[in-house]
Amino acid sequence: MAILSTPLETVMVVRYQTGMVDGSPVIRQKRLAGLKTDVLDEDIHEVATALFDLLQYPLTSVTRENRIDLIEE
Repeated sequence: MAILSTPLETVMVVRYQTGMVDGSPVIRQKRLAGLKTDVLDEDIHEVATALFDLLQYPLTSVTRENRIDLIEE
């Protein structure tokens, strides 16, 4: 049984710190979906960094999620 994989989309997940509570950082997360599947990792990171340079919150991490449809052939 063969499985065909079809790329659907890429999601950029950014985590950022909005403050401190009782000495612990408060981390929030945003997901930006609908990116093309062939986007380069470097481009995702560069865009996230550029966006958060405009905001008051420091960027703590950038993650890429690839969504793929798996179909039995």
